[in-house]
Amino acid sequence: MKPRPDAPMLSDPSWSLGAGLEGRGVIVTGAAGGIGRATARMMATAGARVAAVDIDRDGLEQTVAILEGRTDHLAVPFDLADTAAIPDLVAWAVGRLGDLWALANVAAVLRRRSLDDVTEEDWNLQMDVNLKASFFLNREAGNAMVAGGGGGRIINFASMAWLVGPFLGSDAYVISKAGIVSMTRGFARTFGPHGILVNTVAPGQVDTPMQHQENTPEVMERAMAMCPLGRMGRPEELATVVLFLASRHSGFVNGATINVSGGLIMY
Repeated sequence: MKPRPDAPMLSDPSWSLGAGLEGRGVIVTGAAGGIGRATARMMATAGARVAAVDIDRDGLEQTVAILEGRTDHLAVPFDLADTAAIPDLVAWAVGRLGDLWALANVAAVLRRRSLDDVTEEDWNLQMDVNLKASFFLNREAGNAMVAGGGGGRIINFASMAWLVGPFLGSDAYVISKAGIVSMTRGFARTFGPHGILVNTVAPGQVDTPMQHQENTPEVMERAMAMCPLGRMGRPEELATVVLFLASRHSGFVNGATINVSGGLIMY
């Protein structure tokens, strides 16, 4: 049986030289800060050409200014809630990047509300950005990779709470993130025969602005105490997992949900 184009062979020199991202086009959403910025930096350091996407224009410019390896990374201000414009976004990015090897879909929005205080607007915003936009972005990116004919990688983000349920007013957010897990499995089955691997990263407590959003220092201390490592994760520790999933080294990982919680949950 002939190997698929993205299946690395041990005799292939690129296997030992790095992640195989050199010169490849990569889209990173949520790239203005936190895990998204760390992921964009990791991709750039690995040699990829990065299209950094976020609604925060100033934060994007700051991200692109610190990307290494190349001088032609792209800052792409975009509101993912505008799902009708996602096909144009992907087509534009592919045209500017020259190809599309990976999508790292990190962007999300969280509104902490007690269950009785969740409004329809709160619900719609989190579903639109976190789940609806992810569906159409995955579909467009996957189809672009199919058209390219060389395989690819799609990495989505859930939360450890997809498995254990919401905490501290994150009900709507967690429902959207649980949907990401099922969505990813569907795309993994659809795109897998084309050599396009689709996986999810499920972070635990990570030291980002979102994690601190409307949480008291006491809540943060309790969360760290519950983790066997006694601390929160760092954005870079999530970005390294994304880099692995985007690389040639992840060639037999498909439809997985990777737990990166420091042991706060175990499965």
